[in-house]
Amino acid sequence: MGYPMHKKKFAAYMEHLLDLGLVEKTGIYHYPYRIVASREKLTSVEKMFIMLGQTGGMPQMVFEYILKKNGIDPKTDLAIDQSISFGLTAAAFTSDDSDYTVEFEPFATSLELEGNGYVVASLGTDSGYVPYTAYCAKKSYLKAHPDVVQKFTNALQKGMDYVNSHSAEEIAKAIQPQFQETPLENIITIVERYQSQDTWKNDVVFEEDSFQLLQNILEEAGELPSRVPYKDLVTTDFAKKAKEGK
Repeated sequence: MGYPMHKKKFAAYMEHLLDLGLVEKTGIYHYPYRIVASREKLTSVEKMFIMLGQTGGMPQMVFEYILKKNGIDPKTDLAIDQSISFGLTAAAFTSDDSDYTVEFEPFATSLELEGNGYVVASLGTDSGYVPYTAYCAKKSYLKAHPDVVQKFTNALQKGMDYVNSHSAEEIAKAIQPQFQETPLENIITIVERYQSQDTWKNDVVFEEDSFQLLQNILEEAGELPSRVPYKDLVTTDFAKKAKEGK
C-alpha cells in the first residue's frame, strides 16, 4: 500500500516514534512490524510513500489506527495504492521510489543489512497492546480435550520462559532451522533488537484490554460490523494455569 503523506505531519510522527522506543506487548509478543526508511534522515524526504500489505490486513489497520492517533487522516491526508501484496512489499521497496515500507522480520533487518533501508521504528509503541497472535478452538474441542489444550498452552509458556531467560545467540541457534534462508548473524541481530525492545511477554494470557483495543482497530478500519463480548470469545483458564506452572 503506498501512502503519499503530509510531509510535516508524518516526519513529526516518525520522530515521535524514534523518541519513544519501539514495540508494545500483544497476546504472546509485541506487535512485530517495523518501519523501514529509504533514507537515514526522515526530514530529507520530499514525497512520502509508505508501502503496506493489502487492505484488511493487520499492518494496514494498525498503521492507520496509529496515524489517526497522531492527527493524520488516511482518507483525507493520504492517497492509497492497494496494489502491492504484503509478501512482495520488501522486494518492491528496493525497486521503486518508495520512502517507507512496513515489514515483518526477517525482511526489515535484511533490508537494513543489505544497505537497502534503515529500520527507524516499530508500530507497537503507539498501537498499544495489540493481540497479534491468538489461538482458537471450538468449545466442543476444549470440553473434550482439555488435557491437550493445556499441554499445548504449557508448551507456549515454556517458549516464553526460554526467550526471556536466554541470550540472543542461544535463541537464534534454537530457531535457526525455521529460518534456513536467513544467516545466523542476521537472526542474532533480530533477536537482540527484540530483546532490547522487551518484545516477548512473560506469559500468554489474553488480557481484556488488548481484546478491546483489537476491536477498536478493526472497527475503525471498517472490518468489524459488531463488537463481541470478551467473555463470549476468550478463555484465559489454560494460560493462567500455564503461567502458574500447573
